[in-house]
Amino acid sequence: MSRRATVTPVKRPRRPTRDELAAARDRTVPDLIAPRLRVLFVGINPGLYSGAVGHHFARPGNRFWRVLHAARFTDGLVSPFDERRLLARGLGITNIVARTTATAAELSPEELRRGVRLLAAKVRRYRPRIVAFLGVSAFRVALGRPDAALGRQPEPFAGAALWVLPNPSGLNASYQLPALTRLFARVQRAARAPRKRHERTGRNPVRSRRGEAGG
Repeated sequence: MSRRATVTPVKRPRRPTRDELAAARDRTVPDLIAPRLRVLFVGINPGLYSGAVGHHFARPGNRFWRVLHAARFTDGLVSPFDERRLLARGLGITNIVARTTATAAELSPEELRRGVRLLAAKVRRYRPRIVAFLGVSAFRVALGRPDAALGRQPEPFAGAALWVLPNPSGLNASYQLPALTRLFARVQRAARAPRKRHERTGRNPVRSRRGEAGG
């Protein structure tokens, strides 16, 4: 007589309470980072929901994880609670500003600029191939580029190719999932392209550092 296999139900993480969200203000969420990543995604700063649960882009309405799958960065839909699976695919996550707030509007321009200086040091240390900022408005303020547009930027950032993508927050109604997917897919294709010689050796071609972002 065959034994019936038992199935363990998947436990969904409990949503934080209102008090837990309030207590998460000014916390930090650990970076998801390793040396020589293909793409390091840079959020503006963690929201209260992410601060409460300790994982990036964790609020259910955020489309980051869906767009990663749709743009073929991942084979399946990854949960923020399984975010470390990204490292095996050469992907990482950090933020311009580490502390959590209810909205990014609470961050001052100086705080964003200070965060970019710290980020530049981090990028030089870990040497990702591509740095992708998520949020053009914050990028313009943080790097002092009021006319910056979405897409690949002409100058690198601390030695990495620099891209700007829309903020995947559900509050960003200007970009729905199809448009987000098209833009993220451009970065995915760039990350899969064969590395140039200076990327393989770690030696940058001769260029003036004066024009390099994050310097």
